[in-house]
Amino acid sequence: MTLLQVTTVADSAIVNASDSSVNLFDLLLKGGYVMIPLLLLSAAAIAIFVERVLTIKKSSKTPTGLLTQVKSLVSEGKIDQAKMMCSQNETPIAKMLEKGVSRIGSPLKNIEVSIENVGKIEIYRLEKNLSLLATISGAAPMIGFLGTVTGMIQAFIAIAQEEGSVSPKLLSEGIYEAMITTAVGLSVGIIAYLGYNYLVTQVQKVIHKMEYTSVEFIDLLQESK
Repeated sequence: MTLLQVTTVADSAIVNASDSSVNLFDLLLKGGYVMIPLLLLSAAAIAIFVERVLTIKKSSKTPTGLLTQVKSLVSEGKIDQAKMMCSQNETPIAKMLEKGVSRIGSPLKNIEVSIENVGKIEIYRLEKNLSLLATISGAAPMIGFLGTVTGMIQAFIAIAQEEGSVSPKLLSEGIYEAMITTAVGLSVGIIAYLGYNYLVTQVQKVIHKMEYTSVEFIDLLQESK
């Protein structure tokens, strides 16, 4: 009989614990209306990061030996073949080489300027939406702190309107909103910040390859002259 009572008490405790537990979705809902812009910012940050990673990865895949082959064709005077080889690739380096090859015969300074202009355009494409990701990394924590303020205001309003003892349950909604929005805002900001710095690093690697290729091609033209 005693064992049955203990089992019954344990079972009821487990049921009460499961009833009082809050899943992640319900927890996010307790963050209030401030959670809407935070969730939108998190979705935008993920979309920008994935799109930029794929774009930068594609841009960095320059065919092995492209510069060597172009230099060989230019040295042999096969300008059209060199230009055709470059046009078959959509990478920034290939586009810069194609522009340089198409300007062969012009003054060296004009060729260099043309390559630099193409490089600037390609760099702009690589850095597209990176500033937006940086903005999200700074805005998300601020919106989270705004939710903290509004949540605490709700808590103090509840205290002011309550006559007599203040119920913890009455204060829980404001405190939930204050803590959850802060945590979510900081999480979104940290993730966006780390993603931004990673993308900047990858872009710098591509830019370094572009600069190296540009110098090598200009040196080839100088040697030919």
